[in-house]
Amino acid sequence: MRGTPHARIDLDSALVSGSGSELIEAVGSTLRAAGAWLRRHKPECVTGFAVLVTVLVALAFVGALLDDRAIASNRAFTAATVLDGSNFSRTLVRFTLPDGQAVVPERGVMYPRGLEPGSTIIVEYSTEKPSLVRVAGRSALDRLPVLLGTAAGVWVVFGAWAWWLRRRRAERDVAAADAGRPVDAARV
Repeated sequence: MRGTPHARIDLDSALVSGSGSELIEAVGSTLRAAGAWLRRHKPECVTGFAVLVTVLVALAFVGALLDDRAIASNRAFTAATVLDGSNFSRTLVRFTLPDGQAVVPERGVMYPRGLEPGSTIIVEYSTEKPSLVRVAGRSALDRLPVLLGTAAGVWVVFGAWAWWLRRRRAERDVAAADAGRPVDAARV
């Protein structure tokens, strides 16, 4: 079966018959085909990654806008204490609702830039969902420069890399055509 490009090993029969060598050959054949495809499409994969990051950045901004809208629709203000144990991914705060219930949102407070543990701040929260809380006066627009910078940085790095990969592939194709050899798209 080796060496024939269109030969396929039936994975189900390899699993049922218990033939480990057929299964290994099937997996190896699949991995070789996937590797060849990836080598031929490096620039497209790099560009696809940049597009994926850009979409994730856009979704993060839309999610922040939706959270802001939810808070604005049923807004309440209160004082909150910034807790120890906060880290880069979240800043924990504790505040008290009008009914006396203490709340420490699991996801932390939104837009926490510059907060220090032990300090008291004013926060806005949704009365329908008190765990949805942000620093008073801050919004998704405060996050926009960071998100745009992230997307721009990704495109500077990965866009340049994809451009270089495409240019390199085109130069090899031209050189192969000039030499009378078939163009080998797998060598990027």
